[in-house]
Formats: sequence, C-alpha cells, structure tokens
Amino acid sequence: MTIPRRSWRATGTLVAAAMVGLTGAVLTAGPAAAHTPTWDVTCDQVKVHLTQYNPEVSNEVTITVDGKDLLPTEKFGREFEKTVALPDHDQPVAVRLVVKAGDGERYSKDETKQAPVCEESTPPPSTPSPSPTETKPSETPTTASPSPSDTPSESASPSAPGAATPSPSSPDLAETGSSSTTPIIGGAAVAVLLAGGGIMWSVRKRRTAQH
Repeated sequence: MTIPRRSWRATGTLVAAAMVGLTGAVLTAGPAAAHTPTWDVTCDQVKVHLTQYNPEVSNEVTITVDGKDLLPTEKFGREFEKTVALPDHDQPVAVRLVVKAGDGERYSKDETKQAPVCEESTPPPSTPSPSPTETKPSETPTTASPSPSDTPSESASPSAPGAATPSPSSPDLAETGSSSTTPIIGGAAVAVLLAGGGIMWSVRKRRTAQH
C-alpha cells in the first residue's frame, strides 16, 4: 500500500503546529508561575520580599497602615526587597500589602495582616550599691603627762577640815577610862595597897614577938 506524499506533508504540518503551540504555552506559563510574593509583619516593622516577577513589564507595590501610606507606591522589575519601620502604636494595627503585576491581574496580590503591640521590656530591679563606709582614723594612744595636781603634796590641802579644838567656854567633859591619867592612878593605888599590907605584916610580927 502506497501512502501519498500529501498525507505525509499534512501530518508533518500538524505535528509542527502542535509543537509550537506547546512551546508557547510553556514559555507563557513559566514566568507567570514564577511570581513569589512573601512578606512578614512584626510589632515594629514590615519586611517585603518579591522575587521572579516579569522584568519586561512595570510592577507596583504599596503598603498602608490603617488606611495611611506607610510605603507609597513604588515600581520594580524582577525583584523588590525592603524593610519598613512601623509607627508607635498602643493597639494592634492593620497592615495592607498591594502588589500589582504588570503581566496580568491574576498575578497581583492584595493581603492584610495585623501588627501586634510591642511588649515593653521591664528592666531588672537595680541592686542598691552599698554605701561607702566611713573610715575612722585610728586613735593613737597618747601618754598622758602627769598634771601638777597628780603629784602628792607634802602639805595638807587647805580645803581639808582641821581638828576641832574645844573652846574655853565649853564645860569640862567627864573623864572616862580612856583618859591618859588612868595608869598613874592605878599604879599609885597598887603602891598604897602594898605599903599598907607591909605595915600590917610588920605590926603583927611585933605583936607576936612581944608575947
């Protein structure tokens, strides 16, 4: 069986057309599927990282906080990366990212995230520094020189009360056994007794001799 040349030509044309169509679809889908928008929101900043966009078109990115522009609209090509600081806030705020791809609305991005309130870090309690201790000067022992009043004086102090002398007008006091004349009187009495005893002894001896 012989196949005509026209059939071969028609079949080749169809195959070529299919290959071109498939290649075009792959080339068209490649850049579109490569769009990678990533971003992160913390309590004090917003990080945006956009990669693998079509550099042959004009792409745009905008960031707003509670409806106010934080990052005015900026144009970029293949990539865009930026970190923007958030204003101070005492309540959570809404952060919105809008990315417009120049090669089709389906590649654009519109997303909103909440930025929490930053927790205030409390400083650790400060340890009171010890107060400097006062250094007292060491007391050097000094040898006290004797004052004139410390040496004993030979003469009696004029302030010492003198012995009381009886006044002439005062009446005579009765003599007691402690008087200085008592030994003399006692000795005289003993002598009288001895003398009287001797006289009596001699008288008796004479009377005895006469009889």
